[in-house]
Amino acid sequence: MQPRSNQWPPRRLSLALQGGGTFAAFTWGVLERLLEETSIELDTISGASAGAINALLLASGLAEGGREGARYRLNRFWVRLMHEASFRSLMLVGGFSPAGSSVAFGPTLRSGQFDPFDLDPLRQAVSRDINFSVLRDTRCPKLLIAATRIRDGRPQIFSNDAITADVVLASTCPPLVHCAVEIDGEAYWDGGFGGNPPLLRLVQETTTSDVLLVQVTPTRDTYVPITLAAIDRRLDQIAANAALNAEVAAIEWAQAHAAPLLRLSRIAAEDSVDGLAQRSSTDLGRGFIRLLHRSGREAAGRWLGQGADGSAPARTREAARAEPALV
Repeated sequence: MQPRSNQWPPRRLSLALQGGGTFAAFTWGVLERLLEETSIELDTISGASAGAINALLLASGLAEGGREGARYRLNRFWVRLMHEASFRSLMLVGGFSPAGSSVAFGPTLRSGQFDPFDLDPLRQAVSRDINFSVLRDTRCPKLLIAATRIRDGRPQIFSNDAITADVVLASTCPPLVHCAVEIDGEAYWDGGFGGNPPLLRLVQETTTSDVLLVQVTPTRDTYVPITLAAIDRRLDQIAANAALNAEVAAIEWAQAHAAPLLRLSRIAAEDSVDGLAQRSSTDLGRGFIRLLHRSGREAAGRWLGQGADGSAPARTREAARAEPALV
């Protein structure tokens, strides 16, 4: 790991992208804004579920077409998702809770509108947006994509040379509506169960001291849920953040004892979108996705404008000192 610099924004940055169904449109906005900052070079990107989709769109776009190529791929994917607004679209971003998907989509499955064992359309859709061969290119950032091994419940991290369309399907695989994805004789489910996103592995493999976590699943909720749907939604949010909270705690301990050079930053969607904990990660409404995208852009702009220590930028502090005190 390179020594930490006080320069802000950092010249090299690694990203950890959380999955969370359509909430990951917030990450789309964050990435779009970061791509406009030409002084920042991306080192390593980790992701699970919808975070894996964003990571792969970003990385393959950068390798093939630079910053504009990455921006175009992200925009094309999310705009198409909004316009299709289909059950299959939701499966592409893993927009289901472990328990609620059978409740919410059971009638759809029983009606025969979607065959959960037919993964070919999903595989084709992923292959349409991601050139997997370019992931092995030296211009491509290092990737760490998570899926969950069914056999022992442990996360499996796939790097660039092992990432295929099947790996993407495994990382976004909701168990109750989507058959397990088999890779080299091993069966996998959604990567969000074991590492959402992989953070410790990212810290171990990055060559830069700056890591940005983009967290889209809410951690806080001011309401006590009482309906089945609300209870399921809150349980899903808690489960989605459980592994991440443990990894963040481990990293904070390491920062204090063994890795003082590491600087971990976080941009959380719930800090920018009011009432996010009450919204559904299966909401494909155009207005909602555009709100998430816009909020992500604005949140990334605020992050870029802060100081290296997380404080307000110098110009803001100076302006505050120049203002007359209120009495």
